[in-house]
Amino acid sequence: MKKIILDTDYAELTHDSELKLAKMVWKRKTSTEEYQYAYITLLEFCITHTTENFLSDIRNQSVVSPENRNWFEKEVIPRGMELGLKRAAVIFDGNVFKKYYLNMILKVLNKFKMPLKLFNTEEEVLDWIKSFNQ
Repeated sequence: MKKIILDTDYAELTHDSELKLAKMVWKRKTSTEEYQYAYITLLEFCITHTTENFLSDIRNQSVVSPENRNWFEKEVIPRGMELGLKRAAVIFDGNVFKKYYLNMILKVLNKFKMPLKLFNTEEEVLDWIKSFNQ
């Protein structure tokens, strides 16, 4: 069952209880406050809802600032793992700046031994996530 957790002009966050999947779809460039609020909302939701999988669709997100990336690495990733997150996926358009951002995130996730895969479509992500439930 899908549940909308957050729906703003900059991001939509939903949860699929069957797949234990939280999905963040970024809609536009965000301020630091908006970026962090979206992730804080996600983490608060994960306290009471099993979430093993995370999908971030960043095709409409602009470049993430180094400040936000550092905050994400130091706060969101460790807390998400404490709350049961096991894997993450990103849908992106191949933009070189986003690829740089993702490579930085990949390095951090490798330290935590958490898989992160990059995809072109949501269908590919869902197939990947479903493969862990077989």
